[in-house]
Amino acid sequence: MSEQAESHLLIVDDDARIRALLQKFLIRQGFYVSAARDAAHARRLLDGLDFDLIVLDVMMPGEDGVSFTRALRAESSTPIMLLTARGDTDDRIAGLEAGADDYLPKPFEPKELLLRINAILRRVPQSPETSDGPKVLHLGDVRYDVERAELWHGAEQVRLTATEVQLMRIFASCPGEAVSRSKLVEDLGRDRDQAQERAVDVQITRLRRKIEADPKQPRYLQTVRGSGYMLAPD
Repeated sequence: MSEQAESHLLIVDDDARIRALLQKFLIRQGFYVSAARDAAHARRLLDGLDFDLIVLDVMMPGEDGVSFTRALRAESSTPIMLLTARGDTDDRIAGLEAGADDYLPKPFEPKELLLRINAILRRVPQSPETSDGPKVLHLGDVRYDVERAELWHGAEQVRLTATEVQLMRIFASCPGEAVSRSKLVEDLGRDRDQAQERAVDVQITRLRRKIEADPKQPRYLQTVRGSGYMLAPD
């Protein structure tokens, strides 16, 4: 049984056979699972239900998975796992830039999907955390509440994805210290390979847009040449 049992998942795929197989497998792992055949069907389910994670195929008729991810991110921080064609790197990068938390190339083993789902769900903050470090980090006009895992710009809260929450948690635990890309991949629960390090680079770029006044010349989430990335609060 999954360690994240009782979470409610939404499977969105236009292939009825894949939908049925994934639904049956994930229910056996202890999840509640709903399924949708396309983005429009998924929207109707999302209007009435809350989900803990969305597993979303990129290639669908009508609105594709990347466009749907971008639309969801405008109003929701629900974690999103994209299913992509194995050789289509552009779709993976576009999906991450749109706000997806991770991707899995097809074809895949169901057990690998389960591992990825559990890794994403572990990133979602379950309750406020306490630490001996600063409670709030100031990043220019932005502040990060460490205990609540919340990013604020003035009086407006900035929505973070589950992956961005985990990245901020990692950086906030060691402000002023560089964290290597390989360590970030490991702490995010991903396989250690160059593709995942590139995926982390995309997530960092997205996070900078939410923190930096000028994301192209980052002041607070810095690149440390040869060492990785570093959060440098005021």
